[in-house]
Parts: sequence; C-alpha cells; structure tokens
Amino acid sequence: MNLIHVRKGQFVYYNHKLHQVYSVKAFFKQSIHLIRLEDFEQQLATAKEITLYKPKHMDSFMVNHKRYTLHKDVKAKVGDYILIINPQPDSLDHHHLHAIEMVSSIEANGVISNKSNGIKHNEYWVMIPGLEEGATVIDREYPNANYLTEQEEEKPEISMPRSYTPKIGDVYQCNYSEPVIQAMVVAIQEETVFLGGDLEVSMDELTDAESWSFVHSILNR
Repeated sequence: MNLIHVRKGQFVYYNHKLHQVYSVKAFFKQSIHLIRLEDFEQQLATAKEITLYKPKHMDSFMVNHKRYTLHKDVKAKVGDYILIINPQPDSLDHHHLHAIEMVSSIEANGVISNKSNGIKHNEYWVMIPGLEEGATVIDREYPNANYLTEQEEEKPEISMPRSYTPKIGDVYQCNYSEPVIQAMVVAIQEETVFLGGDLEVSMDELTDAESWSFVHSILNR
C-alpha cells in the first residue's frame, strides 16, 4: 500500500494475518501501528508490508480469541459488539471506520456504545458470536481447509496473554455495574490499579474483557 492511503481502523493483512490499523506515524520508518485482531498483539510495519482488506457481509474472524461473523441486516441488542462500517459521527461522538464497540443501550434511530458514542443503525454491522452458516473465514490472507481447528475455537480465556497493560489516563467502563460506571486510571502499584471514585481493582480484573472495557485514553484525545 501507499502510506497516504493508510487510515486508522482499516483492516489489513500483515504476515498473512488479519490486523487493524491503530495509528499512522508518517515520520517513522515503521510508520504503521497494527493490532492483530485474533489476540490483540501489537505490531509495527511499513505501508509496503500490508495489504488492505474491506470487510464484507458474512465475513468471520477472531477478535481477542473469540470468533464473530459480520451481519449487515441484524439490529444490535444490548451487549452485542458492532463494527462501524459507515461512520457519520456528530460533534460529540468519536467513533471511526471499523471501530469495534459494545452496545450499552438502544435508541429509536441507533445505539449508544460503551464509549458513549451515538451510532445510527445504518453506521454499523453486528458481530454475531460464533461461525454462522455460509460465512467466509478471513483470519488469514491465504486460508487453508485445516485452519479452523477445535483448539482455536475453544482456547480458554484464562490462558490468554495480557494484550494491553493499563496506563495512567486510561478510561475504563465496568460491564456489570448498574448504572454504568466509567473511571480513569489514576495510579498503579504493581498488580493493583487505582481508579477515580476510590475504586481499586486488580490488573487481571481490569484487563478481563467480560468485566471491564477500555474506552479511551485522555492522552490520545
């Protein structure tokens, strides 16, 4: 690819595996910061090393060790993950192309995500858990018949490596609180993370996607 065509959020293949562009730093030799979708491993690459891929209806891929199938005709429910296909954010929203967000509430014309973005129904496709019948597996640029294995599908989350280490200034949302709680990391001491509002959690709990969701970092806004 040409560097001027690389944008945040794009799906690309790097080393023949599906990645997402996290950021572009044009003045660095390895200017493309990638996230490998299957396990959220971070990679640095050049524009010439990546191949653009445009997600399609009924594509299936792994996200953080869980398989999903994209569906353009399904309306999201609370708790569903969605992929932003046609971003049209207003001045108060910050979603972007191919952002993956979780639905926190439903409104008449769209949804509110876990990152407090208002997303209209025509802006997203739902990520249905699992491999739907007739889906196309896109995890690898050159898939083979033996790629989708039982071991891949049933890999226990307890064995997953920690993909992102929380930092001071990161904002997280608690997925099981009612009402919804969002809090910023204000201090870290070894494996204990201190959040605003006098909340104290372990590093393992905060990085557990079932319990907490990363919203954004105040240092990147």
